[in-house]
Parts: sequence; C-alpha cells; structure tokens
Amino acid sequence: MNAIPRTIEAAPLLKVEGLTKWYGHVLGCRDVDFEMRPGEVLGVVGESGSGKTTLLNCVSGKLAPSSGSIQFETSRFGLTDIYALSEPDRRRMQREDWGFVHQNPRDGLRMRASGGANVAEPLMNLGQRHYGKMRQATIDWLERVELDTRRIDDKPRNFSGGMQQRIQVARNLIHGPKLVFMDEPTGGLDVSVQARLLDLLRELVRDLRLAVIIVTHDMAVARLMADRLMVMKSGHVVETGLTDQVLDDPQHPYTQLLVSSVLQI
Repeated sequence: MNAIPRTIEAAPLLKVEGLTKWYGHVLGCRDVDFEMRPGEVLGVVGESGSGKTTLLNCVSGKLAPSSGSIQFETSRFGLTDIYALSEPDRRRMQREDWGFVHQNPRDGLRMRASGGANVAEPLMNLGQRHYGKMRQATIDWLERVELDTRRIDDKPRNFSGGMQQRIQVARNLIHGPKLVFMDEPTGGLDVSVQARLLDLLRELVRDLRLAVIIVTHDMAVARLMADRLMVMKSGHVVETGLTDQVLDDPQHPYTQLLVSSVLQI
C-alpha cells in the first residue's frame, strides 16, 4: 500500500543544510541536507548506528549540531535557524509548533498523572486555564485516538502499551503542531496493535495535514507512512527519493540490502 498522497506546497516549512554532528572523534551524521513542506512525511531509515537518531535529535532541538543550520517556519518569527533562537524562545517554539512521539510512551508521558492530564498538559503550557474547555478538548482527543473516555482519570500505567502510545499521540497533537517527530512509534507493539496504530496515525496525518519526520527500521512502516525516504549509513545519506521509487527500485547497494532484508536493522 502506498503512502497517503498529498499536495506539497511550494514554501518550505523546514530547511536543513550541512547538518553535522560529532561526538568527540566519532561521527554521528555529516552534511545532511533536506527540505520539508506542510503535509509531507519524511521517513528516515537505516541500521542501528547509521545516524538516523542523531539526525532526529538534532533537528528536533534535543541535541545541538556541530555545524550546519536548521531553519523552521516558526509561528512567531517566520523562517528562523532554531539554534539562533534564545533558549526560552526555542522551548516556546517546541511547545507551540512541534510534537515528539517517542518509541517508549514512558519517555513521553508523566506516569504519575492521569491520562487526561497528560493530554491536556500542552494546552496548559500554552496558557489555557479554562478547565471545562480543556477537559472537553481532552475527551475529544481520547475519542479521536479510540480510547474509552470513561478512563480519562486513569493513570497511564493502567493502560496497555498500545493504549499508552495512543495517549502520547493525543498529547502531541492536541495543540495543533506544524511538525511532529516520531521515533519508532510502533516499535515493541504486537503486530495487530501496530497495524491499527499505523492506520490511526495515517488518518490523523492526512486529516490534519501534518508534516512528520518518522525514524523507523521497519520498511513496511516506511512504505505506509512516508512520502519520501532518506536512507542513512555511517552518518551519511546514501539515497533519497519518493518512497515507492526507493523501495521498488533502490539504487545504492546499501539500500538494496535493506530492502532485501539482508541486513538486520
């Protein structure tokens, strides 16, 4: 099945140029360039140690690059290098314009708070204080991710792993972000749970016209979710293109190995 078709707008939402990250003398990623537009999904694939997680962490503001620029069309400042922003302004941008769905929901949720409080927290962080409106918005989003709204006050630890991931998805979308980062969002889930979550994510991405960067080792997930693929090896991008083109007619030998599942990633 192909990725969801989208109309890609001309103006870039995100521009990454010459992105390089060193850990001392160890290379994380080097000279990475790409652009993204509203409504586009970019998949980043490669084996462990290929640099895809380093790339994701640099672009999402979690890890400062050694060199290069990351420009984003912020709500407040327009197209701006995110690392040229002050720390408070960058954190505000992350709260307002971005979402980040972790592989392990425990990394993206407050486990001692209720599921409803987790979902509503981004609204509070943006200054909303009307309890009734926030609770209704939370109920609406729990319904949207197909969770029982009667469990709004249950803590995440009382939900299954798949349900915890749905709470994390709702938490990251309730405030209407422009760009969402997803790090192996279906990793560790049973196949049936994974399939339904992927269907849900596809629906939300399409309906909300979200721009998404998704890191995955699963080529089936990449095919289902991504418009374009970027293949990484040893910190370098070795191939990029439309998802179906890359997967159906890979040009680089490394991509050919990935697609044929010779490499264990």
